[in-house]
Amino acid sequence: MGIPLFKGSEVERLRLAGRAAAGTLAHVGSRLQPGVTTADIDAWVREDTARRGGTPSQLGYKGFPATVCTSRNHVVCHGIPRTDEVLKPGDIVNVDVTTHLDGFHGDTSATFMIGEVSADAKHVVDVARRCRDAGVSVVRHGARLGDIGAAVMALATAEGCSIVEEFGGHGIGRQMHGEPHVPHVGKAGTGITLRSGMVITIEPMVNLGRPDIRMMPDGWTVVTADGSLSAQFEHTVLVTRDGCEILTPNELSLLIPVSHPEN
Repeated sequence: MGIPLFKGSEVERLRLAGRAAAGTLAHVGSRLQPGVTTADIDAWVREDTARRGGTPSQLGYKGFPATVCTSRNHVVCHGIPRTDEVLKPGDIVNVDVTTHLDGFHGDTSATFMIGEVSADAKHVVDVARRCRDAGVSVVRHGARLGDIGAAVMALATAEGCSIVEEFGGHGIGRQMHGEPHVPHVGKAGTGITLRSGMVITIEPMVNLGRPDIRMMPDGWTVVTADGSLSAQFEHTVLVTRDGCEILTPNELSLLIPVSHPEN
C-alpha cells in the first residue's frame, strides 16, 4: 500500500484531530503533581477526549488496555497506567495521547518533570525535546527520511545520550499507525523522499544511558536495559512544499517542569 498524500478537507480534519490530542495533553499536564497516579492520567484522558468529541485511539489497539501510555523514569514507552503507580517528586513521566476525531488521528506526547528533579533528569528531558525539534526542522518536500534520523542522532550523540532504535515514528491519518516507518537514527540523503501531503510522527525516545531496551512480562512496557532514565516528545507533522506544519501544536504553556508542591 502506498503512502497517502492528504489535501483539502482531509488536512483540516487532521488539524482538528491533532489539536484535540494536543489539548488533552495540555489538560493532563496542568493537573500533574505528586500523589497523582498513572490511572488518574488514564481517567483524565478518557474524560477530556470525550469532551472534545473524540475517542482515545490507543484503547484496545492490538489489545492495549488503556487510553494513554504513561512511561515513568526508566520506562521507554508503552507504560500501562496503574492505580498503584504514584507520581513522586523527582519523577519524570511521558504522557502519550492519540485522539481519533472525525475519521482521523492526532498523536502527541511530552515528558513532564514532577517537582524538583535531578540534573540528569533535566538533561534527558531537554535533549529529548530538542531531538524531536531537530527532526521536525529538516522535514520538507524533497527531503529524505534518513535526514530526520541523522539530525536526531547527531544531537543526541553530541549531548551524551542515545536513541532507541527499535521504535520510531510512523505515518498517520485515517489509521493511527501506517507507512512510512520513521527511524530516529539514520544517514542523511538516504531513505524515501518526503512529499508534500504526507503526515508523519516524529517521536525520538532518548536514553540517558545505553540505547538497549527490554520488554517487561506484560508484553507492552518497554524499559531501558541498564535502568537509565528515558524521555520522549512527539509531534504529528504535515509535510509541505517549504517545510512542515505541526498538527499537534503545544498548548502546554511549556508545563515543563511541573512544579506543584507535594500534598
